[in-house]
Amino acid sequence: MIYYHYAELIHRQADKYGSRTALKHRDNTTGKWLKISWREFSDKVMLTAKAMAEFGIGVQENIGVYSQNMPQCLYTDFGAYANRAVSIPMYATNSPGQIEYIINDAGIHTLFVGEQLQYNNAFKVQKDSQILKRLIVFDSAVKLNPEDKTSIYFDDFLRLGDNAPIESTVKIRMNEAVPEDLATIIYTSGTTGESKGVMLHHSNYQEAMRIHDVRLPMVTDKDLSMSFLPLTHIFEKAWTYYCLHKGVTVAINQDPKMIQKTLPEVHPTLMCNVPRFWEKVYAGVHEKINTSSPLMKKIFLDAIETGRLYNLEYKNKEIKAPLGLALKFKFYNHTVFNLLKRVLGIERGRFFPVAGAPLSDTINEFLQSVNIPIAYGYGLSETTATVCFYPEIGFQFGSIGKVMPGVEVKIDETNGEILVKGKTVTSGYYNKPDENAKSFTDDGFFRTGDAGRLEGDTLFFTERIKDLYKTSNGKYIAPQAIESLMSGDQYIEQIAVIGDQRKFVSALIVPAYPLLEKYAEEKGIRYSSREDLVNNKEIIRMIETRVEEHQKNLASYEKIKRFTLLSEPFVMGSELTDTLKLRRPVVLQKHAEKIEKMYED
Repeated sequence: MIYYHYAELIHRQADKYGSRTALKHRDNTTGKWLKISWREFSDKVMLTAKAMAEFGIGVQENIGVYSQNMPQCLYTDFGAYANRAVSIPMYATNSPGQIEYIINDAGIHTLFVGEQLQYNNAFKVQKDSQILKRLIVFDSAVKLNPEDKTSIYFDDFLRLGDNAPIESTVKIRMNEAVPEDLATIIYTSGTTGESKGVMLHHSNYQEAMRIHDVRLPMVTDKDLSMSFLPLTHIFEKAWTYYCLHKGVTVAINQDPKMIQKTLPEVHPTLMCNVPRFWEKVYAGVHEKINTSSPLMKKIFLDAIETGRLYNLEYKNKEIKAPLGLALKFKFYNHTVFNLLKRVLGIERGRFFPVAGAPLSDTINEFLQSVNIPIAYGYGLSETTATVCFYPEIGFQFGSIGKVMPGVEVKIDETNGEILVKGKTVTSGYYNKPDENAKSFTDDGFFRTGDAGRLEGDTLFFTERIKDLYKTSNGKYIAPQAIESLMSGDQYIEQIAVIGDQRKFVSALIVPAYPLLEKYAEEKGIRYSSREDLVNNKEIIRMIETRVEEHQKNLASYEKIKRFTLLSEPFVMGSELTDTLKLRRPVVLQKHAEKIEKMYED
């Protein structure tokens, strides 16, 4: 297998596959899925590359992509690689403050934006920026600000590349491209809320392709992958690149909220996803079971138990199942399980990698039982995604999978931290020499910040060391940063942000009672106790307005969606340390009932 530099990958695949479909995307107006051949893909990438060169984008210059998933994101990435430029993705949900930080840190002069929201946020930043010079807009329906004199639509931008002389510049750059070139900088949240730019070189991606070929011989150019997670996420980015390397057709889901509609339209054989997606599937199926007739409920439960026995007690242990069980499983697989997968649109599914957050054994076991081919794994931006994942046969529940070939993992004897070394590991964080010094051991292992244990080549995750929350959607949340945003509010005395492995962020808030009581008096709000006061709808509404005001610059996934007002403050020696720092485990335990109530649907 040849591992092409990304400067030439798409063009080599176009030579091989020609008119075969490389990409599919949904027309927002008609709802039809439009096909893009490998040849058309290659032509668009080359036009993009030439336009970038004409635009003055230089070798190893940082460019930004601030968009939801669109074909233009891939044209831009591979056009940048042809120029040996560096592509820096930003989440479509990022706030102006977040993209401004990345633009300033990476020195981004040219930013590609997706739809109206991204354009509006980016133009707001550009107006006051000394660094960001121009925006290139993917969606032609975006209305430009009347004051905007520098932005250009992507289709018009491509026309800049429609000249012969600049082609030689691009071809020279492509010929000079080397594995050591920096390819992407993936910004990931730090414990203080300040993002760190993970530097990934083409050599990192090439090694990721190689070791996945070893572990995934079943993936072929006959497959169809649904690109659902944001291409900003290293999991989706590396997976999509891998699919393109294998000649897999990639269907691009632009709006995450549309996935339940688009899956039955596309019927993918492959799709990477986070646990939250499968949590919803699990909840939906069990709701259906619980509302079924007694007979249907009995059939459903028997099917699941049959699948569990066959797949987990026999197949996974490489033991031949009894004939009766095998026949019963075959029946349920073609009826109950097939119907379930058809409703979801995944009946053709062959391989669904899952990572980005912990997946409960209960949900994992259920999915395996109903014959949904998930493979749970673990990785980080700093390791070009995958460190380990479940083998097809012989996986262990409770583990996060078998370590990838070429990746070395060991456990720090002092704190149980998972340490990783290999050619897929980042060279470091952009502009962060102090962080780099702390993030690597003397013998070159990367400190993941996660604790675990190793049994042979199978890795187990035990706990997160670094002070970060990760929602069940796989997004990192820095609780202290959110808490500090609220700390200056006159009506908020104390706050504890909740969210680790939860589907959204919530908070416990202790109001500043002297001021709150004064407010209640001014508004004529009657109450007999503090408990009565914090349960008053007008008081809750007022605090909600203040919380929203403080978090307006946060991304949607970082925002506090629900909160509970406490009638008693956090106490030193219990919920607080002597230096008034939150003891989060104590807070979680003491207020467990209130916290769980916030997550009731």
